[in-house]
Order: sequence, then C-alpha cells, then structure tokens
Amino acid sequence: MDSRTQLPVVGMVGAGQLARMTHQAAIALGQSLRILAASPDDGAALVAADVLVGQHTDLDALRKLAAGADVVTFDHEHVPGDHIRALIADGHTVYPGPDALIHAQDKQVMRERLTDLGVPCPRWAPVASADDLTAFAGGTWPVVLKAARGGYDGRGVWTVPDATEGARLVAELSAAGTPMIAEERVALRRELAAVVARSPFGQVAAYPVVETVQSDGICVEVLAPAPDLAEDRAIEAQQLAIRIATELGVVGILAVELFETTTGDLVVNELAMRPHNSGHWSIEGARTSQFEQHLRAVLDYPLGATGLTAPAVVMANVLGGEPGGMGIDERLHHLMAELPDAKVHLYGKQVRPGRKIGHVTVLGDELAEVRRRAVRAAAWLRDGC
Repeated sequence: MDSRTQLPVVGMVGAGQLARMTHQAAIALGQSLRILAASPDDGAALVAADVLVGQHTDLDALRKLAAGADVVTFDHEHVPGDHIRALIADGHTVYPGPDALIHAQDKQVMRERLTDLGVPCPRWAPVASADDLTAFAGGTWPVVLKAARGGYDGRGVWTVPDATEGARLVAELSAAGTPMIAEERVALRRELAAVVARSPFGQVAAYPVVETVQSDGICVEVLAPAPDLAEDRAIEAQQLAIRIATELGVVGILAVELFETTTGDLVVNELAMRPHNSGHWSIEGARTSQFEQHLRAVLDYPLGATGLTAPAVVMANVLGGEPGGMGIDERLHHLMAELPDAKVHLYGKQVRPGRKIGHVTVLGDELAEVRRRAVRAAAWLRDGC
C-alpha cells in the first residue's frame, strides 16, 4: 500500500507493451505499478516511475519487486514456477499462481490437463523422437510440431510437411534440449479468442468473443465482436473460457485462443494468463479495458462491465516496416490528418521489420468500413503511404 495515497502497489514482472498499457490503467485507479524491467529501454520502463532493472529468472530481483507490493503479477509467462513459490513462501501474494501459470508455460501440461477435463482440443501427443512424430502422423501429413515451452507469435511452431522434414526438425530440437508435442493440423474456418477475468473471490467477467486474423503466425487484426458468430456459439466459447479459468484456478485475465473448425466446432489452441493481444481493442471498445480488469482481478476488486462501446470495433497491429522514408512521427501526423478517429497506441519500441510496435483501434457502426479504416491506419504507420 502506498503510504501517501493509501492505494495499492502492484508489482509486474516484465516491462513490455502489456506492462506499459497496464501502467496507464493503474494511473486512472490511483494505483502504483512497480515494474521489473530487463532493460531501462523497455517500453514500460520508459514511462513508469517505479522501475527495477533485473531478470525474471533472478529470485533476488523478484523479491525486491515484491517487497512492499500488495500483489505481484506478470506481463509474460516465463517466470520459473519455483521462484513464484519462493515468493509465496515469503508471504507475498502472486497472481496467477504457479499451479495455474504452468498451463500457459508448458503446452504438454496444458494439453494433458485440458484433455483430462474433457475440453475440446486438437488430437495431440508428446514427441521424443522422429519415430514418435511419424507414428503420430500415421501417414497423414502435414502435422504441427510445437516446442512445449517458450514460443509466441508463430515462434516455436512448425508445420511439418513430411517424415523427412519431421526427422530433421526433431533432431535439431532434441539437440537443443527442447521438449516437443505434435498436434493434428485442424481444418479451421477461422481463429477466435475468448477473454475472461477471474478474481480470488471467484467472480468472473467475460468479454465478447472476437475473431483474430493471422498472417505468418502473427495476429494482425482483431474483430470485435466476431462477425457472423451465432449467439449460442459465442456463449459456448465464453462458458468454456470461464470453466477453464475456474478449473485451473486462474486469477487475472485469461485469454483462450480457439479454432472454429470447418464443421463449426470449437477447439482450444493456446492459453495466456495475462492481458493479451486479442483484448487490446477493449481500451476504447469495451466499458472496462482488459488492463484495468486485470488489475481489478488480481487485487480482488469487483470486476468491471465488459460491454462494447460501439457496434463494431477493429484493432490492427502496427508492424515495423522496411527502413527508409518518412519517420514514424511524420507518419503519425499524416495519419491523424487522414483518420482522426483512429486511436493510436505506440509501444516505445525501436522499429524493426515485422516487429509489433503498436496498434490502432477504430470504432463504428459498420464492420467493413471500420475494418478498412483500421487496416489503412496500421498500413500507413508501417509503410508511410
């Protein structure tokens, strides 16, 4: 508790864009966000007042972050579980806890638990050798090979076309000590996401189900609500996410990435236990942003309303473009003149081709026009034209 304001101090491990946007939400609530940053140049470290520089693998640094904080939470899932348990043993409150977070850290653990719960998942199996992968494929290629730990934005995931390439990949990953699982390649219609929040008290709140549009393994657009999704299917997705959050004991935001198959069924792809790219639209597009909601949840405040603020909301990620041309500030000037209703969020990152450096959100009545404007805004910031 901050002695000056009598309001909570939240410690957040990680200082990327999620921490940066959580800091913005904390300001409005009068809270203090203390951040553990790997570098003073990290996006959140550039704007927050209370920053510790250290690694998420350093228990001493984690203990310094936790000292005096009402709760510790995360902007990524990479903190070792033993370190989290050590903080809890020291008397600190940490959400989500290690027994929940492991399901976002380890894909094999996640698949095992969801399978036990009867949650719909792609057919899958652990892989320790090329023979395991070939046996899993059963002559039907391609299959998907995943690193069980680590990986994001398409990293750590490979579509394997045949046994020869599979043997090469398995040998390479085995040599690096990387645990692996194989999954069937799902015949999908599109990808969806169901974002929910859960408090220690057990209160839950569900956001409208969204469609996520992918390119090269990276989410490039989020459409809220998911267009042409039947109401009963949307409720099914929300109830599934709430059940997972409850069964796993998640506290905070849980994002459940889903495949909608060509037969209309829903299967779970991935889990994230933190604010998630599929929820960035909620800053302007929902009554309570996912970042404020995460703070409310980990502090056991009553959760906020999740309704839409407009009939159609589209978020488009801004990726770094090729070097040259006008600078990002000049591009921003032109964008504001052309699309004054586009809400821009830049993350304080240096521009590199293909790197997520921000996002834009547009609200309106007609999805097609809202989407056109959001995509146009993101493309302008990337390419300057």
